[in-house]
Amino acid sequence: MHRIETDSLGPIEVPAEAYWGAQTQRSLSYFSSGQEVMPLPVIYALSLIKKAAARVNQRNGSLSAEIGQLIEQVADEVLAGQHDAQFPLRVWQTGSGTQSNMNVNEVIAGRANELAGQGRGGKRPVHPNDHVNAAQSSNDSFPTAMHIATLLAVHQQLLPALRELSAGLALKAHTYADLLKSGRTHLMDATPITFGQELSAFVAQLGYAEAAILACLPAVCQLAQGGTAVGTGLNAPADFGPAMARELAVLTGFPLTSAENKFAALSGHEALVSLSGALKTLAVCLMKLANDLRLLGSGPRTGLAEVRLPANEPGSSIMPGKVNPTQCEALSMIACQVLGNDVTLGIAASQGQLQLNVFKPVIIYNLLQSIQLLADGCRNFQHHCIEGLEADAAQMALHLQNSLMLVTALNPHIGYDRAAEIAKMAYRDGCTLRAAALTLGYLSGEQFDNWVRAEHMLGTPKNTGA
Repeated sequence: MHRIETDSLGPIEVPAEAYWGAQTQRSLSYFSSGQEVMPLPVIYALSLIKKAAARVNQRNGSLSAEIGQLIEQVADEVLAGQHDAQFPLRVWQTGSGTQSNMNVNEVIAGRANELAGQGRGGKRPVHPNDHVNAAQSSNDSFPTAMHIATLLAVHQQLLPALRELSAGLALKAHTYADLLKSGRTHLMDATPITFGQELSAFVAQLGYAEAAILACLPAVCQLAQGGTAVGTGLNAPADFGPAMARELAVLTGFPLTSAENKFAALSGHEALVSLSGALKTLAVCLMKLANDLRLLGSGPRTGLAEVRLPANEPGSSIMPGKVNPTQCEALSMIACQVLGNDVTLGIAASQGQLQLNVFKPVIIYNLLQSIQLLADGCRNFQHHCIEGLEADAAQMALHLQNSLMLVTALNPHIGYDRAAEIAKMAYRDGCTLRAAALTLGYLSGEQFDNWVRAEHMLGTPKNTGA
């Protein structure tokens, strides 16, 4: 049930069904902390690198066409998801990601050798280091894979989901553009707004977060490939980095370039730190969105109850008929996780001692998790909350009618102090603002009716939020 594979430390038993070799097997033995395995997007990105390198190395004459084509064929199989089970290594491994890079090298070589009729695994005719890893080091391949995996996740998952949620909120803002309600600051009554204006704030905030994410991507498009071990490019052709960037650009469709300073590309991860900061901005916006809707939907009889959130499932195992704002809670927890991931990533990125940052696996694990969670969170919140959200116009009108801050409309006519006296009296005596104003004799009933009109307190047309 086993075969023998070898590396520089000697022989080791490998499961017969495995394509991997000795270095992967040693990693399984020595790095078994936790259950978190290296994300498949990183594995796929490494496979893209091996495919691109096979093409570049064939063109520069350092790899035969036969071996290069075998590498490409297996890389395509990996990218198609045919060998996902062959990549079992934990995130908590060497900080350069060497074991995962070698896992990919060994699986591609092991499968290529099988295709060549030499049996599964081994090093002939395709060698995992000499051929699959030719002109590369884990120190430049793994950070390159980090960038490619990040770009794919942002473009394929996060941005579409973010735009879907933003469009859903914009539609609701338009639907309720003229629905008057009380504004609130400090969780206390404030001057009127429309529900459309309230929702428009979230559309703008999501737009800001999207712009922040997009602004980070050009730096992520700069690749470390070609720096090899320490940034000097030892054992790689002089033009290998630019050639790889061009080939990977063709394979991915992204405007990839070779990083100008490979020493920085290996030892620092500022591009990913910046992107994580932009993801944190999005998480902050989503937290506010979830919490605001949870407040507005509180009740249904003892809270604000201004919006009705979709009833997706029973909310209590003991209280019959209870429905909770579960989508808001789920999105809030996602935001918490992303904020925590950003802290971890920032600490890890600061550990770039000398020529190599050796916290790369935890950086990319946290970054990809944040992207995935935010993408799923945005999409689920749109489908399971925003689409079914309804305003309770009657409850909004009741709160607006009872708001003491409508008195603000009187400031230009009778001054702040007298207006404040009216509000205090109305609150103290439990009467309406109109009754208090007439009792104090500061204006007539006709004047009050003309001046205190919520629909005239919404600001200039450009601020309507419609």
